[in-house]
Amino acid sequence: MNPEIIYVLVGALAVGALARWRGWPAPLLITVAAILVSLIPAVPVVRIDGDLLLSLVLPPLLYSAALEVSFVGFRQSMPRIRRLGVGLVVVTAVAVGLVAWWILPELTLPGALLLGAIVGPPDAVSAAAIGRKLGLPRRLMTALSGESLINDATSLTLVRVFAAILAGATVTVWSGIWQFLVAVVMGVGVGLLLGVVLHQLRVRLDDPVVVGTVGLLVPFGAYAIAEHLGGSGVLAVVAMGMYVGYNAPKTDYATRQQDRPLWLSVDFMLESFVFAYIGLQFPGVVRELGEDQAGTTIVLSLSVFAVVLLVRPIFVYAAYSWGRFLQGVRVVRWKHSLEQFRRDPDHPRAKPVRRRRERMERRGVELNERSLRQRLFEPVLSVQERAVLSWAGMRGVVTLALAAALPELTGDAMPESHVQKLMVVAFVVTVGTLLLQGLTLAPLIKRLGVGAEDEFRRDAQQVAAVLERNREVGKAYLRAQRGKWQERYGDRGAEVFDRLAKAMLRVQSGADAAAEFDQDAEGPRPGYDDMVELRRGWLEVRRRTLIEERDRGNLGEEVMRELFTAIDAEELALDTRGAIPRE
Repeated sequence: MNPEIIYVLVGALAVGALARWRGWPAPLLITVAAILVSLIPAVPVVRIDGDLLLSLVLPPLLYSAALEVSFVGFRQSMPRIRRLGVGLVVVTAVAVGLVAWWILPELTLPGALLLGAIVGPPDAVSAAAIGRKLGLPRRLMTALSGESLINDATSLTLVRVFAAILAGATVTVWSGIWQFLVAVVMGVGVGLLLGVVLHQLRVRLDDPVVVGTVGLLVPFGAYAIAEHLGGSGVLAVVAMGMYVGYNAPKTDYATRQQDRPLWLSVDFMLESFVFAYIGLQFPGVVRELGEDQAGTTIVLSLSVFAVVLLVRPIFVYAAYSWGRFLQGVRVVRWKHSLEQFRRDPDHPRAKPVRRRRERMERRGVELNERSLRQRLFEPVLSVQERAVLSWAGMRGVVTLALAAALPELTGDAMPESHVQKLMVVAFVVTVGTLLLQGLTLAPLIKRLGVGAEDEFRRDAQQVAAVLERNREVGKAYLRAQRGKWQERYGDRGAEVFDRLAKAMLRVQSGADAAAEFDQDAEGPRPGYDDMVELRRGWLEVRRRTLIEERDRGNLGEEVMRELFTAIDAEELALDTRGAIPRE
């Protein structure tokens, strides 16, 4: 490996660590620091193949983000995510392309649209970090995260289409749409298939080190296989990550405990490196432009930057109104279908409700007004929340990586001077949005008073309800186990069991309770392993209850994960206590 890459990585991690310690935006600080370092004459130029950079950075970043997304929230917000992740990228690409073509006609329309596709997809990394810190509502965080998961696929597809047109290929609108549909279907199919395989591996292997290592490699395989088959590698990785994340509660607790810190470290390392690498390239690209092209490039960069800032809020507000209108139409249709279902369940017009009820019954969920609202209604966003969504359009890793890959994407189809202009514009848009939007988003959120107080109250109600159900289910489990202990150990075993059960219901750790009973009088009594086994069964019953409540729509996925973390900590304490020799 080139030692210069190691230096870049170490330096980027050091600056990123400083930014995290001080609470500053790490991507912005790393980029600025890299630009300043590149101005030192003794610093050599670091070159990496753009396609290689894209294929090495995107899969793990997308996979780790998909693991954390709430599948239930994603599904409910899917119309909004689809509008932002597909519609907004296309509109931005066209608007930027037309403006760039008007300012610099020699770019040609395909070249200008290629620029629009590169700067089209926002990156939610910075916005999500700010949102989590300030407590943005989950409905808003889901929209931001979901958008960033699918807009990369839209952008990459557009980039390939416009690059092919530049190279002389004949591409019609319908062929472009067909290419996009094939990319979606093939990508999602490959991702789900590999997600099933990976999940089965995670369930059956009890070695977290091996499972974690395989998890690090599989995203690259999913990306490469989907791309080779003509699908979207981005959507393959996203589909796989969402499937594995949704089913993570069914895996071993040690695997879950290892996943999050592992992927947080990978994300931090890759994002730091990309921003540092691009920052190091920026001054060199500007110098290569020459003074005669600098003026035009500055005008083009500022114009594209302005278009990117203006298009997003216009689209967000217009698309939200359109989505509410379509939602109203769907509600009317479902009301008619529901009325028909109540009169005649076998009537053809009652088919949507009938099919929905059958699916819900298979999951053990009752068809009622609440479940229908979850099916029909997107989460409502206030005017203030829409303002935050409109301003959270910072560009990031994908735009920078595509800019770095421009020479390979265009080949000989575009003059080198035009390629350099497009790279400078992409850099300016990325750094400009990080500076302007990244530094002002937090004050805007505070100024508008956007918070998640209503969600916190609802979460507290859900937690109280599910803990009560956990207690009832746990009591039923303990009653069943008590009979087995009495049969095996007699009345003495039943006495020990009753004391242990009371301790467990007081949420005392099983290890502490077992230690207490180790001091009991002589006679037939259960051993330590019996008590640990009982405790593990108690934990597993509670986990199953949480999953059931999530599947029935009574418990948010994010809340379920927090409760799972607490239960996992109890099992870790049990294992740790079990590893200590007992006298």
